Amino acid sequence: MTVWFLDASVLLACEDIDDANHGAARRLLQGVEPIASLDLAYYEALNVATRVWQDPLAADRLASRIGAVAEDGGLVRVDGSLIVSSAAVARAHGISVYDAAYVVAAGESGAELVSCDIRDLVSRGLARLPAEALHG
Repeated sequence: MTVWFLDASVLLACEDIDDANHGAARRLLQGVEPIASLDLAYYEALNVATRVWQDPLAADRLASRIGAVAEDGGLVRVDGSLIVSSAAVARAHGISVYDAAYVVAAGESGAELVSCDIRDLVSRGLARLPAEALHG
């Protein structure tokens, strides 16, 4: 069984009906495969919902969704080793350390990274779009 490691963009797509990945992201989260993410997802997703969307209800739903991942044991905590590895991956691929942290954590977990970030992750072969994850 595949474990899907979701970055914050997938969690946000579940809330944003205007996002092209909305439907696939929702189906992925409602599927039977295990879901994992980084603790950074709390900060990234809730920051968008609170500051950009100014939608406290969306922030609450996102916090609950990420909390459910944590309760299932799928929330990876950032530690010193992950940060060092993430910085190296960021340099190697020319991406942010945030994005690289998801790449490293997914790899260390034996999971497949799913992201809506086409420019920095999907186009470089570092992640799959939600629809690609659903259809193998």
